[in-house]
Amino acid sequence: MTPRLRIGQGVDVHPLVSGRPLLLGGVQVPFDRGLDGHSDADVVAHAACDALLSAAGLGDLGQHFPPGDPRWAGASSLELCRQVAKLVAEAGWTVQSLTVTVLCDQPRLGPLVPAMRQALSGAFDLDPACLQVVPKSAEGLGFTGRGEGIAALAVCLLAGTEG
Repeated sequence: MTPRLRIGQGVDVHPLVSGRPLLLGGVQVPFDRGLDGHSDADVVAHAACDALLSAAGLGDLGQHFPPGDPRWAGASSLELCRQVAKLVAEAGWTVQSLTVTVLCDQPRLGPLVPAMRQALSGAFDLDPACLQVVPKSAEGLGFTGRGEGIAALAVCLLAGTEG
């Protein structure tokens, strides 16, 4: 059997608003605002899901969990991760590596990275060594630097075999 490799990329962005908890990488982050969105708006989890779906040739998060569908209103992004992991596995793919970079100046996320890795690796059923979460500051530039929103970018490597 010939091994197959595919690379996927995912991106997600949500604005920060008052009155919502901030969830990133499946972890509640102490902050005075949260991300606005149909589900829990976890940009880290959403970018990771989109990277996996794209690499597996399965479309994107919005196709599987439409934002207008009331079933997904307030949904846990960790549950979306579990469902995406199942779809990817059923399509014959195994995650080799997943890295998510999250862009925000505030709050500082470094101390929360281990908990995010644990939550995401559990939801995706991955060895934590295969998953990285990398917080980066925008150095005051753009909407992430001004504290208007948070963005995440993910890349993954999938492996499969041809029969």
